Amino acid sequence: MAQDPEVFVLSLGGSLIVPHGGIDTAFLIEFHEFIRRQVSSKNRRFFITVGGGAITRDYQKAAREVRNHDLSDTDADWLGVHATRLNAQLMRAIFQDLADPRVIKHYEIILKIQSPVAIAAGWKPGWSTDYCAVTVCQDYGLKQVVNMTNVDQVYDKDPNKFKDAKAITTISWEAYRAMVGDVWKPGMNAPFDPIASKLAQDLDITVKIVNGKNLANLELALDGKPFVGTTIT
Repeated sequence: MAQDPEVFVLSLGGSLIVPHGGIDTAFLIEFHEFIRRQVSSKNRRFFITVGGGAITRDYQKAAREVRNHDLSDTDADWLGVHATRLNAQLMRAIFQDLADPRVIKHYEIILKIQSPVAIAAGWKPGWSTDYCAVTVCQDYGLKQVVNMTNVDQVYDKDPNKFKDAKAITTISWEAYRAMVGDVWKPGMNAPFDPIASKLAQDLDITVKIVNGKNLANLELALDGKPFVGTTIT
C-alpha cells in the first residue's frame, strides 16, 4: 500500500525571490530543482506561501513619495498583498506541472489540494504571508512551518548594529514574542511576524527559521536533523 506523502508548509521570503536588484533567477532555478527532487525522491508535498520582497517596499516607497508620506497602513498593506500575488503567480508558473492551478489567496475557503505543490499568497491587510502560512497549517491540520528567509538565525539583537549579538538556536514563543512585540506594520522586517507568532503559539505550531539560500541546510530541517537556524516552539 502506497504511503501518504509528508506535507510541509514553507514560508518563502519575498527577499529570496526579489532582492534589491531584481528577480533572482539563479535562486529560483536551484529552488525549483530542489522541490522537484523532494517530491520525486522523498514523496513529499508542499504548501509554499510567497512573500513580496523588495518589490513591496519599492511600491510602498513610491506611493509615500507621491503622497508626501500620507499613505495609510491599509493602502501600504494592499500594495504588499498584490506584490505577494504577483510573486505567487511566478512560482505557480515555474511549478506549473506540479502545482495546483489555483493560487491560495482567500483563506476563508479551504481548497481540496491533490497536487504535490500548492502556492499561496497574501490575503488582506493585517495579514503577512507568515500569518498565511500558519493559517494553512490550521486549515490542513499541519504542525510546522519552515520559514525561508535571508538570515541564518534569529539573534537576540540586530547583528548589523551590535557586534555582540548572539545567535539563538531554540526559543519559546513567549520569549520570541517578547522580542518582536505584538504589532504588525506594513513592510515590517522581522524573522517571523508578531501576529503570525501569536497564532502559531495559540495553535502549538513549531516554526523553523532557516536561510533559504542554503538548500542543503533546508533539507536537514525538513528531515528533522540538526540544522543551522532557529526553532521556535
